[in-house]
Amino acid sequence: MILFRYILKAHLIPFIFAVFTLMSVFLLNFFMRFADRLVGKGLGAWIIIKLVTFNLAWMMVLVVPMGVLIATLMAFGTMSQNNEIAILKASGVSLYKMLVPPLLGSILVAFLLMQFNNHVYPDANHAARLLGHDISRKKPTLSLVPGLFSQDIPKYSILARNINQEKNELHDITIYDKSNPQEVNIVTARIGKLYFSKNQIKLIMDLWDGEIHTSDRVSYDTYRKIVFDKHKIVMDADQFSFRQTAPGQMQRGEREMGAEAMIKIADSLQLIRSRYQEELDIKIRDNLFPDSLEANTQISKSKKYIYLRVEDKFKAAHSTLRTSLRRLQFNREKINMYWVEIHKKYAIPVACIVFILIGAPLGIMTRRGGIGIAAGISMFFFLLYWAFLIGGEKLSDRGMFSPFWGMWSANILLLILGIYLTVKIARERITIDFSLLQRLIPKQWRANREENEDNR
Repeated sequence: MILFRYILKAHLIPFIFAVFTLMSVFLLNFFMRFADRLVGKGLGAWIIIKLVTFNLAWMMVLVVPMGVLIATLMAFGTMSQNNEIAILKASGVSLYKMLVPPLLGSILVAFLLMQFNNHVYPDANHAARLLGHDISRKKPTLSLVPGLFSQDIPKYSILARNINQEKNELHDITIYDKSNPQEVNIVTARIGKLYFSKNQIKLIMDLWDGEIHTSDRVSYDTYRKIVFDKHKIVMDADQFSFRQTAPGQMQRGEREMGAEAMIKIADSLQLIRSRYQEELDIKIRDNLFPDSLEANTQISKSKKYIYLRVEDKFKAAHSTLRTSLRRLQFNREKINMYWVEIHKKYAIPVACIVFILIGAPLGIMTRRGGIGIAAGISMFFFLLYWAFLIGGEKLSDRGMFSPFWGMWSANILLLILGIYLTVKIARERITIDFSLLQRLIPKQWRANREENEDNR
């Protein structure tokens, strides 16, 4: 028990450190990607905190398996570097026994991550999508691109050739006002400002030094031109004002549901698919083999008559059959999409167990317990894992792979590799030589490093 506690303790601190570091990296990347969508929106701190908290869910799903792999590499690398592995083997403790504590711990982590994927992650993902949708509706001025027409505001097309975001000013403006279907209304102005009314219901645009050109859509003989020094346009802003959507008002996607709910939907879609298939079979049978074709015809003439009728039937039923086939294909893609997400909710947590079998032998082989080597090796394997996972997801969605193999192939391949490495390390002592990598370091750097080591 003392040995088990010691090995688990050697994993715990690196695991917490790896999770904290990776979460920080993901958060930094999140802020870099979404900063332009949040700055200038006038959002309260609580709204931004909620948005970040909801997005922590998908980060946690990715970070935990990576943290397990890094912690295993660091723990066994440190133990191998300090010759603790050799001492334990000499004391009669096999590598398989050393793997028992981290494997039990990874099983617990995998179980908790499965529960998280089915009960916390879907709700957080749905809440993040609702909040992101509500935020995207606020202040459309930041979505205006100089030199391009914006269609964000219903019944208006706005072109601003230059935009000063600091002063919230639009320059050289052209507006197509389509609020009156009977008229063609074009407004031009040298400068303008766009802002909300106090109750956030209306979007107001103040314009200076411009013209209004109006013509009748029915009678093009009617034309009116108005020159103004200042003009105001009031537009509907309901779609841009920030109002949080209540849960349940938007339909959930496949990544916003638990496995149990998706299984029910997939079973329902399978029943619908069976009905579609039966209808298609009936259409094919009725169009190709009608019962009444040979009635009151001679046997010698009936074959030619049947061929002609079949040709006519093919032409008439081509569109119907093609529509039915497309409906079946769409139904199959939806079923695969749900089953891919179901398997993913369990495949990623199981990767925590697989990474123990990968990380332990590699940590012993490297004989380095530093974060640098652990992060580099874990990044390589996790990129490989995600390449298989993303590729399997795409192929499964297209029907080229079954959802099971698409999601579990990475786990199976890495499990085989992990078992092979574990058995290999348990039977003989193997180390990874980093001398080749050291040769890539410039000679001056290597000389300085050797001098520092001698001084120590």
